[in-house]
Amino acid sequence: MRSALADAIDALLPQTQCRKCGFDGCAPYAEAIASGSAGIDQCPPGGQHGVDQLATLLSADSMPLDLARGTAGVSELALIDESRCIGCTLCIQACPVDAIVGAASRMHTVMLEDCSGCGLCVAPCPVDCIAMVPISALAPAHDVMPRSEAALPALAARWRARHETRRRRLSDERLTREVRLAENASGSRLADADLTAAAQRRSAVAAALARARERRAADAGRHD
Repeated sequence: MRSALADAIDALLPQTQCRKCGFDGCAPYAEAIASGSAGIDQCPPGGQHGVDQLATLLSADSMPLDLARGTAGVSELALIDESRCIGCTLCIQACPVDAIVGAASRMHTVMLEDCSGCGLCVAPCPVDCIAMVPISALAPAHDVMPRSEAALPALAARWRARHETRRRRLSDERLTREVRLAENASGSRLADADLTAAAQRRSAVAAALARARERRAADAGRHD
């Protein structure tokens, strides 16, 4: 169960989910700060202002941002060279805020208004067709929301919502796979031609997903 302090810390983080802090996203980093196992200076996207906010929250002395982890603020966004994209979907799988759209063997593109600038899509690309481009270079040709310190809270709320939606979707997909594997293991799966059995399986999966969502909602309510 996440503590109220971890929630308060997470609320101050930029929600880029970039992992530059050394943790697998903003929430795990917030938990580490709350437990005393991580410093408040490890979030480059939050900048020095973010460090100062965390220090105030924790009634601690502020400290310089650890620039060895990256440049302060969100100054770059991902851009795909669509002429070189092979449609492998690896960047889509890597994006923590679902800001890349496309399909297998089809051209992918970045929705710049939703891109958090995390850069996690760059390394998985097998043809090196993704680059992190300064926002200043994109602004003239693209309608990109500024990533200024003043704009960061609104952007953080947007990225948090997109990340949570993605997390729930992936959880539901895992549960669906587990149900199907269990069916196969028990020998309960019938021939695809049996439409009645297929409908029953779909109903069982839907019910399992609904129960899982109810458990998550109940857990979230207990954490509030």
